[in-house]
Amino acid sequence: MGFIIYFILLLIIPLWAQSKVKSAYRKYSQVQASSGLTGAQVARKILDDNGLYNVRVEEVRGTLTDHYDPRTKVVRLSTNNYHGTSVAGAAVAAHEVGHAIQDQENYAFLRFRHALVPVASFGSNASFFLILLGIILTSQNLLLLGIVAMAAAVLFQVVTLPVEFNASSRAMEQIVSAGVIRNDEERETKKVLDAAALTYVAGALVALLELARFILMYIGMNNDD
Repeated sequence: MGFIIYFILLLIIPLWAQSKVKSAYRKYSQVQASSGLTGAQVARKILDDNGLYNVRVEEVRGTLTDHYDPRTKVVRLSTNNYHGTSVAGAAVAAHEVGHAIQDQENYAFLRFRHALVPVASFGSNASFFLILLGIILTSQNLLLLGIVAMAAAVLFQVVTLPVEFNASSRAMEQIVSAGVIRNDEERETKKVLDAAALTYVAGALVALLELARFILMYIGMNNDD
């Protein structure tokens, strides 16, 4: 029964977080920002205010596909946010610019996350294969290797949390100081940013639960010997 509840939680937590994001985004996409600026204009204004003239703002297909690419120094905004003038679009644009500002300032957690990318990528791809093989062959060494690989991927997700929260904090500060939103719009903007942060918290929580489960399995395998 415990395992059933555990797996239900693994499914429900990320789905709940995603539904919160979509609900908040859908709601505040209908609320127009008082400035009347598009997401692209918001991003450009904040970038210029911070001396980031070399960072481009581009449109990207999809919904909530917004991101900052540190390799090419580009803030990419999904179509609705790029052209739209909503509170949600302004919040998302400011958040992605927050990452560009982090990049400019060599924000420690962002640098650490970038350094973890190759290790985390390997860990994410190889961990379950190694763990499954370890369970099938009852090999403690393979199981431990899989756990170490998974831990690298989990570490990446945990390090992502301060990066995302910091970007959201910068976003609120920037759009208020730049006059993009009024004081009475701060609450709506914060709701969009908080909902987006939930997805990262949920992802990290699920990853930690999975890692803990395999660690307990490894300990149990040792106790059986």
